[in-house]
Amino acid sequence: MTFKQITGKLHLWLGLSSGLVVLILGITGCLYAFIEEIKPVVYHDRMYVNIPANGIRLPLSTLQANAQQAIGADKPLQVAEVPTAPDRTVYFRAVKVNEEKVLHSGYFEYFYKVYVNPYTGAVVKVENTKWEFFNLVVNLHINLLMGPKLGKSIVSWSVVVFVVMLISGIILWWPKNKAAMKQRVWFKWKKDTKWKRKNYDLHNIAGFYAMFILLVIALTGLVWSFEWFSKAVQWTANGGKSGTELPALSSDTLDLRPYSMDKILHAALQKDPAATSLFVTIPKNNKAAVSVYARNANRPYYTNTRTFYDQHSGKLLRRSTPGSRNNGEKLLSLNYDLHVGSILGLPGKMLAFFVSLIAASLPVTGVYIWWGRRNKKTTKNKKQVLRKPAMSVPV
Repeated sequence: MTFKQITGKLHLWLGLSSGLVVLILGITGCLYAFIEEIKPVVYHDRMYVNIPANGIRLPLSTLQANAQQAIGADKPLQVAEVPTAPDRTVYFRAVKVNEEKVLHSGYFEYFYKVYVNPYTGAVVKVENTKWEFFNLVVNLHINLLMGPKLGKSIVSWSVVVFVVMLISGIILWWPKNKAAMKQRVWFKWKKDTKWKRKNYDLHNIAGFYAMFILLVIALTGLVWSFEWFSKAVQWTANGGKSGTELPALSSDTLDLRPYSMDKILHAALQKDPAATSLFVTIPKNNKAAVSVYARNANRPYYTNTRTFYDQHSGKLLRRSTPGSRNNGEKLLSLNYDLHVGSILGLPGKMLAFFVSLIAASLPVTGVYIWWGRRNKKTTKNKKQVLRKPAMSVPV
């Protein structure tokens, strides 16, 4: 067998083994790219409120107490998202997972988001996020709703297979001459062009144009899939040096002042006045530091900052900004934006959407090509048997 024939066999069997996973990842990837744009539309009632005449917001501690009461004291809140827009609700998150469970239903023991009106303190919505549609999409994309222990492994190795398929696909696509090249870079369909030819072109031509972007999406996905791959990326970006592991932070337990989320929130807003949302962690004990993740929805994720505060005094403990990161950390902070296309803004997300759609189509068109060739060989063999002359029987 020639090298191209071996590559073709490899491409075929890897495609058949990973095709269903790639199909799921492609479809969920299309939705994943626009989750931030879709949610405010479909969840407008829980995410937005009418601004009262006085426009005075209640202390965050009051909103937290109301949210905690809504789901019960046995489900401690862990994170508060505080949008800076005056017409947005504040939401609190409580989640507990069981790493040993395989299925989604068992992995999440509970997952709630509580949306609270910042002016009245009324609970607008208690969302059972465990079964919320977009959370299901994200978890289907990450672990096929089978938890990180099994599902993430299946997805991770399927992505590795997909990378090999993209490379083998370009080898199979590569034409022998210029005449063949013209046929493989554009659709030259006529009225009498058969569906089999159209399907073949959809697989080869669309796959070719999407391949380079799909490689970026796949490789950035592997950064989350394998720790060794993430460390290798950092090592390469840092010029052969490992990433720096920062020491764990803690609050001063000798300081007996009570935790004040409002005090820390005020300090965080002064540090990041352009933020559209602040994600504030709620400490589980009197020793934990408070992390504030400042997000500007109008900018890519790599521009966001993370600041740590002493929960008692509000003292600044550490701050991570794009400029303070080493090359490895900068590259990793770009990972999400590269994966979903947000590094190029809305056009980049649209590009990621269409490329993900092509990725989802590749297993379908590929199976159709394989099935057509298989049936063609079977039909050809049958015809040869029918045409074979009968053996003469001696008298």
